[in-house]
Amino acid sequence: MAAARDSAQFGQKAERTNVGPHTLNQFEADIRRIVTTYPNRPVSPTFLEVLELRNRAFELIEGRQFPNQSRDLYLIAGTLCGILANASFDLGYLDAAETQARTAYLCAELAASNWLRVWIRGMQCLIAYWDDRFADAIDLASSVRDLTPESGSAAIRLACIEARAHARLQNAEGTDAALQRAEATRDEVRRDDEFGGMLAFPLAKQLLYVSTCSVWLADEHRYRGARERAAEAIALYEQAPSQERWLGELCLARLDLASARLGLDELDGAVEELRTVMSTAARRRTDSVRRRMRQVSFQLERPRFQTTALAQSVREEITQFCAASTTPTLPGGATS
Repeated sequence: MAAARDSAQFGQKAERTNVGPHTLNQFEADIRRIVTTYPNRPVSPTFLEVLELRNRAFELIEGRQFPNQSRDLYLIAGTLCGILANASFDLGYLDAAETQARTAYLCAELAASNWLRVWIRGMQCLIAYWDDRFADAIDLASSVRDLTPESGSAAIRLACIEARAHARLQNAEGTDAALQRAEATRDEVRRDDEFGGMLAFPLAKQLLYVSTCSVWLADEHRYRGARERAAEAIALYEQAPSQERWLGELCLARLDLASARLGLDELDGAVEELRTVMSTAARRRTDSVRRRMRQVSFQLERPRFQTTALAQSVREEITQFCAASTTPTLPGGATS
């Protein structure tokens, strides 16, 4: 009877949980709202909101819940860390972004979620790519290539990021193979992304990545392809509902179009795109737009543009724009 009482007491403790359906549903609703609005909101206030949610998820994980609820909480915490990684990246804190991504990947493992594993690997690839560690980006992409996400477009995103890394290394064969893999994967997707919004990889963004690859491979044929794909991406973003008209991606597509036009000696058209970006990006400054703007400005330093007053003028405008796009600081002592 004493042994039975001990078992009964254990059962009473085991059936207690600090997490109910309402709590999990609220987390999911908050994540959907955040990832939907993230692309068109200033990054800093979004970062602080996500940080608060992540801390709440961590607190709940340290309590008592059923195993399936723990998996749900790890998925939520991993997703929130992934968003913080993206926000840290957008704010220019690449080291902090990598730390967030490592924790997010651990949470994805504990949640046994392939879509989150692949999405976070894509985030790590993206950080390595913008940190000029292109071989690392390719290795990271290869490490989860055999995983099949339960839903969504994370594998398409991963292949496209890998393609850009190959393009930076001037590996046209690797670039084309990764892009073909991305296209084939899109045909195989049968379910929407878990939360959508910034966690999804729509066709417009895929076209943007194709244009970026063509720009970096840099011959006349590739420049013409980049001009077409970037224009298609811009058209898709501009035709989309306002909440899906992602400002950062739209700016990057315009920068690809400007770069392609400079490669084809279409200076006037390139300057028009650059000035549009400087006007648009002032509403939502991100580090990747600033870095890409500097990359395009290097093309204006080529001999054929150095004696052109228009090229000199827009180079000065780019310098001023990039100087004003310094890394933001977060209020209230928040860290990433």
